[in-house]
Amino acid sequence: MDQEAKRTTPEAALAMCKTQERGHLKIFIGYAPGVGKTYSMLNEANRRAKRGEDIVIGYVEAHGREETDKQIGDLEIIPRKRLTYNDITLEETNVEAIIARDPKVVVIDELAHTNAPGSIHKKRYEDVEEILTHGINVLTTLNIQHLESLNDVVKQITGVTVRETIPDHIVEHADEVVIVDITPDALQNRLKRGNIYRMDKIDQALKNFFRKGNLNALRELALRQTADEVDEDLSEYMEEHGIQEAWHTVERLMVCITPSPSAKKLIRRGARMSKRYKCEWFVVSVECTHILAPRFTPRERQMLEGHYKLARQLGAEVVTLVGKSVSGKLAEFAAGRHINQIIIGHSARTKLQTFFRGSTIDKLLKKAPSAEVHVIPNEL
Repeated sequence: MDQEAKRTTPEAALAMCKTQERGHLKIFIGYAPGVGKTYSMLNEANRRAKRGEDIVIGYVEAHGREETDKQIGDLEIIPRKRLTYNDITLEETNVEAIIARDPKVVVIDELAHTNAPGSIHKKRYEDVEEILTHGINVLTTLNIQHLESLNDVVKQITGVTVRETIPDHIVEHADEVVIVDITPDALQNRLKRGNIYRMDKIDQALKNFFRKGNLNALRELALRQTADEVDEDLSEYMEEHGIQEAWHTVERLMVCITPSPSAKKLIRRGARMSKRYKCEWFVVSVECTHILAPRFTPRERQMLEGHYKLARQLGAEVVTLVGKSVSGKLAEFAAGRHINQIIIGHSARTKLQTFFRGSTIDKLLKKAPSAEVHVIPNEL
């Protein structure tokens, strides 16, 4: 065969590259219907279109909201796929038409939606996954209550079992997550003005899902979920760039304990501090293997287990480290977990031990310079 015939054309190479590159997924997350997710998504779509990007609408549900309808504007709309089920005609995202059109970006609303029987996929997020594999970028929306891991929590808060859920990994692996947020008071006012539901549904909504307590709790869930995603991205960035110091973007707490009875005081202090900061916290002990270090007695090990039990009851993650240097192991753990708050008791070492081995607190201060170290008196 002729070499020229074997050679891939530039167009074919570009097409192959396109199919191999996954599209970029951007999710607009809110804590309740009406916070402005679809509006924000369409607003961005219009800005992109004005910059000359090839962007289309695959599926948008305006729910009769005038301001959302206006945002659709002159954006190209891919006709929906019509399906008949039980003599009812339903409309769904036309995945094949979107892939055939091959835009740079497609707008697809309501990621957790369940498709009508007869669709290619059961769930809309599966439609989005297929579109992404063809190198097409997707803008989409999601309410926090549709995350699978939060299903029980949402039911406890609202009394409502959410039937349509998506796996958490969809959000975890998204390229961008944007929180669309307004205060519960503003959302209730928007509801009362008829900007979310029809006027005949407003009173019922205010007494049920849209109660202020519900909205506050759901809002905190959404903000925390987004903060977790940002925190993971930051951790990856710091690891990739070899950044060891703890950046105070979010508090992380480590309580350093020994078998001493005073350790319970440190654990309780840690519990109060973690509650104040609403942060992740660890209770850490080090089994020292240094030749001059005394070994734990059976009674001390039993006491340590009691400390661990208290720590777990108060919500801490318990960690046991082993090594020659107590301060070294604590500093290593602190760096690995980006700890920026450390609680430790006054040293229980004798003067002789301190003379030969130094002070754990002094060494920790030097080895973890970016952390705030709280030294607590041992007196009970």
